[in-house]
Amino acid sequence: MIKNQSKTKQATPTYIGMDLHKNYLQIAVMDKDGNILHNSKIDNNAESIDGFFQTINTNAKIVMESSSVWYNIYQKLQEKGFDVTLSNPLKTKAIASAKIKTDKIDAKILADLLRGGYIAECYVPPRPIMEFRIMVRYRHSLVNQRTILKKKIHAILLLNGIKIIGKPFSKVYNNKLHNLSNYRIDGYLRIIEFLDGEINQVTKQIESCVRDDESARLLTTIPGIGHYSALLISSEIGDINRFADSHHLCSYAGLVPSTHSSGGITHYGKITKTGSRHIRWVLTECIHSHVRHQDSNITQFYNRIAKKKGNAKATVAAASKMLRIIYWVLKEKREYQNITVKQ
Repeated sequence: MIKNQSKTKQATPTYIGMDLHKNYLQIAVMDKDGNILHNSKIDNNAESIDGFFQTINTNAKIVMESSSVWYNIYQKLQEKGFDVTLSNPLKTKAIASAKIKTDKIDAKILADLLRGGYIAECYVPPRPIMEFRIMVRYRHSLVNQRTILKKKIHAILLLNGIKIIGKPFSKVYNNKLHNLSNYRIDGYLRIIEFLDGEINQVTKQIESCVRDDESARLLTTIPGIGHYSALLISSEIGDINRFADSHHLCSYAGLVPSTHSSGGITHYGKITKTGSRHIRWVLTECIHSHVRHQDSNITQFYNRIAKKKGNAKATVAAASKMLRIIYWVLKEKREYQNITVKQ
């Protein structure tokens, strides 16, 4: 609790920096002049958080770094009426690097940066969009687990010099695997069967969400983008109006080249790969599907780049082009075939 302070709420504006950890929170309370009113540790549980913030006026501004435990605390404080900012940890550390690093110093620096208006803020989508993100990432994790198990089965076959003809993990293929009477293969197949059921279930939920969500539905009109990809992209982007133009959206996804300028000469390097890795990954998947089945401007652009620089660079360049199209589809709320691509 705040030292030398009663249960009456603070009347003066304050700035609060929170260093979040799994089991505890370090909280620094600073006044408008930069004086530390309080800097202490509390347990990371609902009772301790509620008890601490009962003493804080809701006109206080709060900042916390994005971490594995931020979401629940962020939502709780917002519901109490506080102005809460989520800080980008990478960019904030670039602004405020300290040679001596402790929880107290981190909390104090966060509060001071918030007071000065120097916080690199993370976008926090509304709860429904956040639920979409959780859903598509859940499906992604299930598919990854299934892929790992399939690779383990292939490794067992390779180790024992066994070759099975047929489409991998089709019904006929799986029957041949069972006939091997290998307890590890049989165990992996049972888990894969369970994961298939879970993936099918969440896929149906995703398809239902896409039908009810205008942004995701519009994205499915772009060849190569299915229900899962559409919901992933729309949930990662959130409010399209937070981007000034399509270039800013590509920058957010890390699909713009890095630049180094010196002496009036500018050098362009590899893409920055900052921001949402989920968008970068799914767009490359969408591009592969698009160019295989569609003779479009994107496909022609991909083929031109591929001839000069190879398929890998062509995929990245085409993904950036597709993301610019996505920007205008969402911005103008129009289907792909009616859209005019703007640069």
